[in-house]
Amino acid sequence: MLHRHLNDGVGYIRPAIDDVIERGKREDWAQLRSAALKDRAVMERILRVALAHAHGPYAQRYHFWRQHAEQHLRVA
Repeated sequence: MLHRHLNDGVGYIRPAIDDVIERGKREDWAQLRSAALKDRAVMERILRVALAHAHGPYAQRYHFWRQHAEQHLRVA
């Protein structure tokens, strides 16, 4: 799936991460996870995006990514 802010070659900036989390499919999430495991800055951006959206009652995707990022940042 083509995602906003991701097609210009700058990588996973916060708006792109938000779009992947919100609208992405499994393959998109796998690509985001792979990028985050290679680059701590991407993992930190994921955490910031997830925290910004975690207040919503239907924010399960953001809660998942928040927990994932917190776990990996704590270990690293």
